[in-house]
Amino acid sequence: MRKQIAAANWKMNLTLAQGEKLMDEILATTFNMGANQQAIFAVPFPYLLTMQQKTVTQKNFFCAAQNCAAQKSGAYTGETSAEMLNSIRVEYVIIGHSERREYYNETDTILAKKVNIALENNVKPIFCCGEPLAIRETETQNVHIEEQLKAGLFHLSAAQIENFIIAYEPIWAIGTGRTASSAQAQEMHAHIRAVLSTKYGAAIADTISILYGGSVKAANAAEIFAEPDVDGGLVGGASLIPVEFTSIIQSLKK
Repeated sequence: MRKQIAAANWKMNLTLAQGEKLMDEILATTFNMGANQQAIFAVPFPYLLTMQQKTVTQKNFFCAAQNCAAQKSGAYTGETSAEMLNSIRVEYVIIGHSERREYYNETDTILAKKVNIALENNVKPIFCCGEPLAIRETETQNVHIEEQLKAGLFHLSAAQIENFIIAYEPIWAIGTGRTASSAQAQEMHAHIRAVLSTKYGAAIADTISILYGGSVKAANAAEIFAEPDVDGGLVGGASLIPVEFTSIIQSLKK
């Protein structure tokens, strides 16, 4: 069965003390998680080593970086390489988040390079795709997502993409007052899996976890995660509240 994943994206939030308190409260909860369930915490770079050390002894819990450089090393002040992440045993990295695409002009070419260098250093990408409001309003979202997937991932071999993680972000429904239904989430997740099937076949596509990144919270997690092609969520604001995120973890499919 595909991995069912609750991934927390803290973004640029919390002091170290606040982050430690949040993590300690979550880890103190009894979850009884199944072998196919995971909780991943994408924390700010200054906290990676501290949070990795907290999760490394916990079954089913992992630490992730929110980004990595497209280069191996060199004169890139302020950047963090995938090799550095691997050296402190960080297992996952978010690549292509909508905020990185929009605010930092990360192109499909750059993101493909980041995917490659992460895999070369044994860091597993959580590859993000999604459409803004203008695309959704013209009903061209399927084509838009397909283009992102092809540009960012289709150069990979079947062995590289097997058991991959993709996060779908309905950017049009985040902070806009619009709401994406669980049916809309399922529709796009099924489309993503169908696109992957055209390149890698249905068997490989069925191993890929596709997370929903559209304002998941405790109140809607169970309904969204129940959809057959939704394998958990990439969670923003709700991941900063212990009781919210623990409930989201507990909403994962067994």
